Amino acid sequence: MRKNLKIAVIGAGIVGLATAFQLKKLDPDLEIVFLEKEDSFGKHQSGRNSGVIHSGIYYKPGSLKAENCRKGYELLIDFCDQNGIEYDICGKVIVAADESERESLENIYQRSLENKLQGLKKLSASEVREYEPYVQCVEGIWVPQTGIVDYKQVCKKLAEILENSGTEFEYRTKLDKVEVSNGKILLNSGGRTFEADFVVNCAGLYSLEVTRLFDKTFKNIRMIPFRGEYYDLVKEKEYLVKNLIYPVPNPEFPFLGVHFTRVMGGGIKAGPNAVLAFKREGYSRWDVNLKELFEVLAYPGFRKIATKYWDEGWMEMKRSYSKRLFVEALRKLIPEVGYNDIQRGGSGVRAQACDKDGRLIDDFLIVEDQYSLNVCNAPSPAATSSLAIGESVAKKVLERVNR
Repeated sequence: MRKNLKIAVIGAGIVGLATAFQLKKLDPDLEIVFLEKEDSFGKHQSGRNSGVIHSGIYYKPGSLKAENCRKGYELLIDFCDQNGIEYDICGKVIVAADESERESLENIYQRSLENKLQGLKKLSASEVREYEPYVQCVEGIWVPQTGIVDYKQVCKKLAEILENSGTEFEYRTKLDKVEVSNGKILLNSGGRTFEADFVVNCAGLYSLEVTRLFDKTFKNIRMIPFRGEYYDLVKEKEYLVKNLIYPVPNPEFPFLGVHFTRVMGGGIKAGPNAVLAFKREGYSRWDVNLKELFEVLAYPGFRKIATKYWDEGWMEMKRSYSKRLFVEALRKLIPEVGYNDIQRGGSGVRAQACDKDGRLIDDFLIVEDQYSLNVCNAPSPAATSSLAIGESVAKKVLERVNR
Protein backbone atom coordinates (compact mmCIF):
# COMPACT_ATOMS: atom_id res chain seq x y z
CA MET A 1 0.00 0.00 0.00
CA ARG A 2 1.24 3.44 -0.90
CA LYS A 3 1.93 5.65 2.11
CA ASN A 4 1.43 9.33 2.73
CA LEU A 5 -1.58 9.59 0.48
CA LYS A 6 -3.48 12.81 0.96
CA ILE A 7 -7.24 12.94 0.59
CA ALA A 8 -9.08 16.26 0.41
CA VAL A 9 -12.69 16.31 1.59
CA ILE A 10 -14.83 19.19 0.33
CA GLY A 11 -17.48 20.04 2.92
CA ALA A 12 -17.42 19.34 6.66
CA GLY A 13 -21.02 18.26 7.05
CA ILE A 14 -21.96 14.99 8.68
CA VAL A 15 -21.42 12.92 5.50
CA GLY A 16 -17.97 14.42 4.92
CA LEU A 17 -17.02 13.95 8.57
CA ALA A 18 -18.31 10.36 8.59
CA THR A 19 -16.42 9.58 5.38
CA ALA A 20 -13.15 10.91 6.81
CA PHE A 21 -13.79 8.98 10.04
CA GLN A 22 -14.25 5.75 8.09
CA LEU A 23 -11.20 6.46 5.93
CA LYS A 24 -9.08 6.85 9.05
CA LYS A 25 -10.46 3.61 10.47
CA LEU A 26 -9.53 1.73 7.30
CA ASP A 27 -6.15 3.42 6.80
CA PRO A 28 -4.81 5.40 9.79
CA ASP A 29 -1.80 6.54 7.72
CA LEU A 30 -3.90 8.60 5.36
CA GLU A 31 -3.47 12.36 5.45
CA ILE A 32 -6.84 14.10 5.25
CA VAL A 33 -7.60 17.77 4.81
CA PHE A 34 -11.06 19.36 4.88
CA LEU A 35 -11.87 22.38 2.75
CA GLU A 36 -14.93 24.01 4.30
CA LYS A 37 -16.27 27.39 3.20
CA GLU A 38 -17.90 28.11 6.59
CA ASP A 39 -16.14 28.90 9.86
CA SER A 40 -16.96 25.52 11.41
CA PHE A 41 -18.39 22.07 10.67
CA GLY A 42 -22.03 21.05 10.23
CA LYS A 43 -23.39 24.54 9.57
CA HIS A 44 -26.04 23.64 7.00
CA GLN A 45 -28.11 20.46 6.50
CA SER A 46 -26.23 18.57 9.20
CA GLY A 47 -27.01 21.10 11.91
CA ARG A 48 -30.46 22.20 10.74
CA ASN A 49 -32.42 18.95 10.52
CA SER A 50 -35.13 17.60 12.79
CA GLY A 51 -32.78 15.32 14.74
CA VAL A 52 -34.63 12.11 13.87
CA ILE A 53 -32.92 8.71 13.75
CA HIS A 54 -34.85 7.19 10.85
CA SER A 55 -35.85 3.53 10.77
CA GLY A 56 -35.89 3.16 6.98
CA ILE A 57 -39.60 2.42 6.73
CA TYR A 58 -40.33 4.61 3.69
CA TYR A 59 -37.55 3.69 1.28
CA LYS A 60 -37.69 1.42 -1.75
CA PRO A 61 -36.30 -2.03 -0.86
CA GLY A 62 -32.84 -2.51 -2.33
CA SER A 63 -32.26 1.22 -2.83
CA LEU A 64 -29.17 2.94 -1.46
CA LYS A 65 -31.44 4.82 0.94
CA ALA A 66 -32.94 1.62 2.33
CA GLU A 67 -29.64 -0.24 2.62
CA ASN A 68 -27.63 2.66 4.05
CA CYS A 69 -30.37 3.72 6.45
CA ARG A 70 -30.59 0.28 8.04
CA LYS A 71 -26.83 -0.11 8.30
CA GLY A 72 -26.28 3.53 9.22
CA TYR A 73 -28.85 3.25 12.00
CA GLU A 74 -26.83 0.53 13.71
CA LEU A 75 -23.51 2.30 13.15
CA LEU A 76 -24.92 5.56 14.51
CA ILE A 77 -26.27 3.92 17.66
CA ASP A 78 -22.92 2.17 18.24
CA PHE A 79 -21.04 5.44 17.70
CA CYS A 80 -23.25 7.27 20.18
CA ASP A 81 -22.87 4.48 22.75
CA GLN A 82 -19.09 4.45 22.39
CA ASN A 83 -18.76 8.22 22.62
CA GLY A 84 -21.30 9.14 25.28
CA ILE A 85 -23.73 10.94 22.95
CA GLU A 86 -27.29 10.95 24.25
CA TYR A 87 -30.09 9.62 22.08
CA ASP A 88 -33.55 8.20 22.64
CA ILE A 89 -35.13 5.37 20.65
CA CYS A 90 -38.62 6.59 21.50
CA GLY A 91 -40.57 5.28 18.50
CA LYS A 92 -43.09 7.10 16.34
CA VAL A 93 -46.60 6.73 15.00
CA ILE A 94 -47.56 7.22 11.36
CA VAL A 95 -51.27 7.91 11.08
CA ALA A 96 -53.98 7.99 8.44
CA ALA A 97 -56.06 11.08 9.17
CA ASP A 98 -59.09 9.83 7.20
CA GLU A 99 -60.37 6.93 5.12
CA SER A 100 -58.69 8.17 1.94
CA GLU A 101 -55.26 7.54 3.50
CA ARG A 102 -55.79 3.94 4.60
CA GLU A 103 -54.44 2.43 1.39
CA SER A 104 -51.29 4.57 1.48
CA LEU A 105 -50.75 3.63 5.11
CA GLU A 106 -51.05 -0.05 4.21
CA ASN A 107 -48.48 0.43 1.42
CA ILE A 108 -46.06 1.91 3.96
CA TYR A 109 -46.64 -1.06 6.27
CA GLN A 110 -45.99 -3.55 3.47
CA ARG A 111 -42.80 -1.70 2.51
CA SER A 112 -41.65 -1.91 6.13
CA LEU A 113 -42.02 -5.69 5.95
CA GLU A 114 -40.01 -5.79 2.72
CA ASN A 115 -37.33 -3.73 4.45
CA LYS A 116 -37.33 -6.27 7.30
CA LEU A 117 -38.15 -3.83 10.08
CA GLN A 118 -39.00 -5.60 13.31
CA GLY A 119 -41.66 -4.95 15.93
CA LEU A 120 -43.95 -2.74 13.88
CA LYS A 121 -47.64 -2.83 14.73
CA LYS A 122 -50.77 -1.82 12.87
CA LEU A 123 -52.89 0.24 15.23
CA SER A 124 -56.57 1.11 15.41
CA ALA A 125 -57.48 4.71 16.19
CA SER A 126 -57.95 3.86 19.87
CA GLU A 127 -54.60 2.03 19.96
CA VAL A 128 -52.85 5.04 18.41
CA ARG A 129 -54.18 7.15 21.29
CA GLU A 130 -52.48 4.80 23.75
CA TYR A 131 -49.20 6.08 22.30
CA GLU A 132 -50.29 9.63 21.45
CA PRO A 133 -53.47 10.52 23.36
CA TYR A 134 -54.32 13.69 21.43
CA VAL A 135 -53.98 12.37 17.87
CA GLN A 136 -57.02 12.23 15.59
CA CYS A 137 -56.87 9.43 13.01
CA VAL A 138 -58.61 6.34 11.65
CA GLU A 139 -55.59 4.03 11.78
CA GLY A 140 -51.85 4.05 12.41
CA ILE A 141 -48.53 2.24 12.50
CA TRP A 142 -46.22 2.06 15.50
CA VAL A 143 -42.54 2.21 14.47
CA PRO A 144 -40.43 1.32 17.53
CA GLN A 145 -37.01 1.79 15.88
CA THR A 146 -37.34 5.54 15.27
CA GLY A 147 -35.42 7.78 17.66
CA ILE A 148 -33.98 11.24 18.21
CA VAL A 149 -30.46 12.59 18.59
CA ASP A 150 -28.67 15.92 18.32
CA TYR A 151 -26.70 15.61 15.08
CA LYS A 152 -24.66 18.66 16.00
CA GLN A 153 -23.21 16.60 18.84
CA VAL A 154 -22.49 13.73 16.45
CA CYS A 155 -20.66 16.15 14.14
CA LYS A 156 -18.76 17.64 17.07
CA LYS A 157 -17.52 14.24 18.22
CA LEU A 158 -16.55 13.16 14.69
CA ALA A 159 -14.59 16.39 14.21
CA GLU A 160 -12.89 15.96 17.57
CA ILE A 161 -11.82 12.39 16.75
CA LEU A 162 -10.53 13.48 13.36
CA GLU A 163 -8.59 16.42 14.76
CA ASN A 164 -6.98 14.14 17.34
CA SER A 165 -5.92 11.80 14.54
CA GLY A 166 -4.15 14.63 12.68
CA THR A 167 -6.84 15.63 10.21
CA GLU A 168 -6.53 19.23 9.03
CA PHE A 169 -9.57 21.52 8.88
CA GLU A 170 -9.24 24.52 6.58
CA TYR A 171 -12.25 26.69 7.38
CA ARG A 172 -13.38 29.75 5.41
CA THR A 173 -11.97 27.97 2.37
CA LYS A 174 -14.22 27.84 -0.66
CA LEU A 175 -13.05 25.73 -3.57
CA ASP A 176 -12.73 27.92 -6.68
CA LYS A 177 -10.74 25.92 -9.20
CA VAL A 178 -9.26 22.46 -9.75
CA GLU A 179 -6.12 21.64 -11.72
CA VAL A 180 -4.10 18.46 -12.20
CA SER A 181 -0.32 18.55 -12.43
CA ASN A 182 2.14 15.62 -12.35
CA GLY A 183 -0.53 13.31 -10.99
CA LYS A 184 -1.43 15.66 -8.14
CA ILE A 185 -4.72 17.50 -7.76
CA LEU A 186 -4.32 21.20 -7.05
CA LEU A 187 -7.27 22.77 -5.27
CA ASN A 188 -7.36 26.55 -5.46
CA SER A 189 -9.18 28.74 -2.97
CA GLY A 190 -8.80 32.52 -2.88
CA GLY A 191 -5.19 32.39 -4.00
CA ARG A 192 -4.23 29.45 -1.76
CA THR A 193 -3.45 26.04 -3.24
CA PHE A 194 -3.94 22.67 -1.56
CA GLU A 195 -2.46 19.50 -2.96
CA ALA A 196 -4.18 16.09 -2.83
CA ASP A 197 -4.01 12.64 -4.37
CA PHE A 198 -7.78 12.26 -4.44
CA VAL A 199 -10.85 14.35 -3.61
CA VAL A 200 -14.10 13.42 -1.89
CA ASN A 201 -16.88 15.90 -2.62
CA CYS A 202 -19.45 16.19 0.18
CA ALA A 203 -20.42 19.80 -0.49
CA GLY A 204 -24.14 19.31 0.06
CA LEU A 205 -26.12 22.09 -1.60
CA TYR A 206 -23.10 22.92 -3.79
CA SER A 207 -22.02 19.34 -4.53
CA LEU A 208 -22.99 19.55 -8.20
CA GLU A 209 -20.95 22.73 -8.70
CA VAL A 210 -17.92 20.97 -7.21
CA THR A 211 -18.55 17.91 -9.38
CA ARG A 212 -18.48 20.13 -12.47
CA LEU A 213 -15.07 21.47 -11.48
CA PHE A 214 -13.80 17.95 -12.15
CA ASP A 215 -16.12 17.06 -15.03
CA LYS A 216 -17.38 20.03 -17.03
CA THR A 217 -19.64 17.71 -19.05
CA PHE A 218 -21.64 16.73 -15.94
CA LYS A 219 -24.78 18.73 -16.63
CA ASN A 220 -27.51 16.13 -16.41
CA ILE A 221 -28.93 17.24 -13.09
CA ARG A 222 -29.45 20.40 -11.04
CA MET A 223 -29.80 20.98 -7.33
CA ILE A 224 -33.19 22.30 -6.26
CA PRO A 225 -33.10 23.82 -2.75
CA PHE A 226 -36.22 23.24 -0.67
CA ARG A 227 -36.54 25.15 2.58
CA GLY A 228 -38.21 23.42 5.49
CA GLU A 229 -39.61 25.73 8.16
CA TYR A 230 -40.40 24.71 11.71
CA TYR A 231 -42.63 26.05 14.42
CA ASP A 232 -42.06 25.25 18.08
CA LEU A 233 -44.91 24.15 20.30
CA VAL A 234 -45.18 26.53 23.25
CA LYS A 235 -44.10 25.07 26.58
CA GLU A 236 -47.64 24.99 27.95
CA LYS A 237 -48.81 22.74 25.08
CA GLU A 238 -45.90 20.31 24.88
CA TYR A 239 -48.07 17.74 26.71
CA LEU A 240 -49.97 17.28 23.42
CA VAL A 241 -47.03 15.31 21.95
CA LYS A 242 -45.21 12.46 23.68
CA ASN A 243 -42.71 11.53 20.98
CA LEU A 244 -43.02 11.64 17.16
CA ILE A 245 -46.22 11.89 15.11
CA TYR A 246 -46.14 11.66 11.29
CA PRO A 247 -48.90 11.84 8.69
CA VAL A 248 -49.17 9.55 5.70
CA PRO A 249 -46.93 11.25 3.10
CA ASN A 250 -47.92 11.96 -0.46
CA PRO A 251 -46.42 8.93 -2.29
CA GLU A 252 -45.53 11.08 -5.32
CA PHE A 253 -43.92 13.90 -3.35
CA PRO A 254 -40.47 13.30 -1.76
CA PHE A 255 -41.35 14.96 1.56
CA LEU A 256 -43.01 13.55 4.65
CA GLY A 257 -45.50 16.32 5.39
CA VAL A 258 -45.66 18.50 8.50
CA HIS A 259 -45.29 16.44 11.66
CA PHE A 260 -44.47 16.67 15.36
CA THR A 261 -41.03 15.76 16.67
CA ARG A 262 -39.73 15.74 20.21
CA VAL A 263 -36.11 16.94 20.26
CA MET A 264 -33.17 16.16 22.50
CA GLY A 265 -32.80 18.70 25.27
CA GLY A 266 -36.53 19.38 25.38
CA GLY A 267 -39.15 20.93 23.16
CA ILE A 268 -41.44 19.89 20.31
CA LYS A 269 -40.87 20.86 16.69
CA ALA A 270 -43.82 21.18 14.33
CA GLY A 271 -43.05 20.94 10.63
CA PRO A 272 -41.27 21.15 8.31
CA ASN A 273 -43.05 22.30 5.21
CA ALA A 274 -41.21 22.19 1.87
CA VAL A 275 -40.96 25.37 -0.22
CA LEU A 276 -38.60 26.43 -2.99
CA ALA A 277 -35.76 28.40 -1.42
CA PHE A 278 -34.85 31.53 -3.38
CA LYS A 279 -31.23 31.10 -2.32
CA ARG A 280 -29.20 27.89 -2.06
CA GLU A 281 -28.61 28.46 1.64
CA GLY A 282 -31.59 30.73 2.21
CA TYR A 283 -33.02 29.99 5.63
CA SER A 284 -35.37 32.96 5.69
CA ARG A 285 -38.39 33.60 3.48
CA TRP A 286 -36.70 36.85 2.54
CA ASP A 287 -33.32 35.42 1.47
CA VAL A 288 -32.87 35.79 -2.29
CA ASN A 289 -29.94 35.13 -4.61
CA LEU A 290 -31.10 36.19 -8.07
CA LYS A 291 -28.43 34.22 -9.93
CA GLU A 292 -29.21 30.98 -8.10
CA LEU A 293 -32.96 31.53 -8.35
CA PHE A 294 -32.77 32.18 -12.09
CA GLU A 295 -30.72 29.00 -12.60
CA VAL A 296 -33.48 26.99 -10.92
CA LEU A 297 -36.38 28.69 -12.69
CA ALA A 298 -34.67 28.39 -16.09
CA TYR A 299 -33.96 24.68 -15.70
CA PRO A 300 -36.39 22.57 -17.78
CA GLY A 301 -36.49 19.87 -15.11
CA PHE A 302 -37.70 22.30 -12.46
CA ARG A 303 -40.38 23.72 -14.76
CA LYS A 304 -41.68 20.19 -15.33
CA ILE A 305 -41.77 19.59 -11.57
CA ALA A 306 -43.56 22.89 -11.03
CA THR A 307 -46.15 21.94 -13.62
CA LYS A 308 -46.69 18.50 -12.14
CA TYR A 309 -46.84 19.56 -8.49
CA TRP A 310 -48.12 23.13 -8.85
CA ASP A 311 -51.03 22.60 -6.45
CA GLU A 312 -48.90 21.02 -3.70
CA GLY A 313 -46.18 23.61 -4.26
CA TRP A 314 -48.60 26.51 -4.12
CA MET A 315 -50.13 25.22 -0.89
CA GLU A 316 -46.66 24.80 0.65
CA MET A 317 -45.77 28.35 -0.37
CA LYS A 318 -48.98 29.77 1.14
CA ARG A 319 -48.33 27.81 4.32
CA SER A 320 -44.87 29.37 4.50
CA TYR A 321 -46.36 32.85 4.74
CA SER A 322 -49.56 31.98 6.63
CA LYS A 323 -49.34 30.72 10.18
CA ARG A 324 -53.07 30.03 10.05
CA LEU A 325 -52.64 27.55 7.19
CA PHE A 326 -49.69 25.92 8.94
CA VAL A 327 -51.85 25.43 12.03
CA GLU A 328 -54.62 23.91 9.89
CA ALA A 329 -52.18 21.27 8.64
CA LEU A 330 -51.09 20.47 12.19
CA ARG A 331 -54.71 20.27 13.37
CA LYS A 332 -55.28 17.36 10.99
CA LEU A 333 -53.08 15.40 13.39
CA ILE A 334 -53.89 17.09 16.71
CA PRO A 335 -57.11 19.16 16.64
CA GLU A 336 -56.28 20.80 19.99
CA VAL A 337 -53.39 22.79 18.49
CA GLY A 338 -54.38 26.45 18.27
CA TYR A 339 -53.01 29.54 16.56
CA ASN A 340 -51.25 30.77 19.70
CA ASP A 341 -49.84 27.35 20.58
CA ILE A 342 -46.93 27.54 18.12
CA GLN A 343 -44.21 30.08 17.48
CA ARG A 344 -41.74 30.33 14.62
CA GLY A 345 -38.66 28.18 15.08
CA GLY A 346 -35.68 27.42 12.88
CA SER A 347 -35.42 26.25 9.30
CA GLY A 348 -33.24 24.13 7.08
CA VAL A 349 -32.67 23.73 3.35
CA ARG A 350 -32.77 20.31 1.74
CA ALA A 351 -30.51 19.69 -1.24
CA GLN A 352 -32.68 17.79 -3.72
CA ALA A 353 -31.26 16.81 -7.09
CA CYS A 354 -33.50 16.87 -10.15
CA ASP A 355 -32.94 15.67 -13.72
CA LYS A 356 -33.86 17.47 -16.94
CA ASP A 357 -37.00 15.35 -17.34
CA GLY A 358 -38.43 16.68 -14.08
CA ARG A 359 -37.71 13.68 -11.91
CA LEU A 360 -36.67 14.39 -8.34
CA ILE A 361 -33.83 11.94 -7.70
CA ASP A 362 -35.17 9.88 -4.83
CA ASP A 363 -32.05 7.87 -4.01
CA PHE A 364 -28.55 8.75 -2.92
CA LEU A 365 -26.36 9.49 -5.94
CA ILE A 366 -22.58 9.04 -6.03
CA VAL A 367 -20.60 9.97 -9.13
CA GLU A 368 -16.96 8.97 -9.67
CA ASP A 369 -14.30 10.19 -12.04
CA GLN A 370 -10.52 9.80 -12.29
CA TYR A 371 -9.68 12.24 -9.52
CA SER A 372 -12.77 12.48 -7.35
CA LEU A 373 -15.74 10.77 -5.79
CA ASN A 374 -18.78 13.02 -5.55
CA VAL A 375 -21.75 12.58 -3.22
CA CYS A 376 -24.18 14.40 -5.51
CA ASN A 377 -27.50 13.67 -3.81
CA ALA A 378 -27.82 12.86 -0.13
CA PRO A 379 -31.13 14.14 1.25
CA SER A 380 -32.86 12.62 4.28
CA PRO A 381 -32.07 10.08 5.71
CA ALA A 382 -28.44 11.03 5.04
CA ALA A 383 -27.75 12.01 8.66
CA THR A 384 -28.99 8.64 9.95
CA SER A 385 -27.12 6.91 7.11
CA SER A 386 -23.95 9.00 7.32
CA LEU A 387 -21.61 6.40 8.82
CA ALA A 388 -22.80 3.78 6.34
CA ILE A 389 -22.46 6.19 3.40
CA GLY A 390 -19.04 7.15 4.76
CA GLU A 391 -17.95 3.52 4.99
CA SER A 392 -19.07 2.80 1.42
CA VAL A 393 -17.39 5.93 0.07
CA ALA A 394 -14.22 5.26 2.04
CA LYS A 395 -13.91 1.75 0.58
CA LYS A 396 -14.39 3.08 -2.94
CA VAL A 397 -11.77 5.78 -2.38
CA LEU A 398 -9.18 3.32 -1.08
CA GLU A 399 -9.82 0.99 -4.00
CA ARG A 400 -9.13 3.88 -6.35
CA VAL A 401 -6.00 5.28 -4.73
CA ASN A 402 -4.38 1.92 -4.04
CA ARG A 403 -4.65 0.52 -7.57
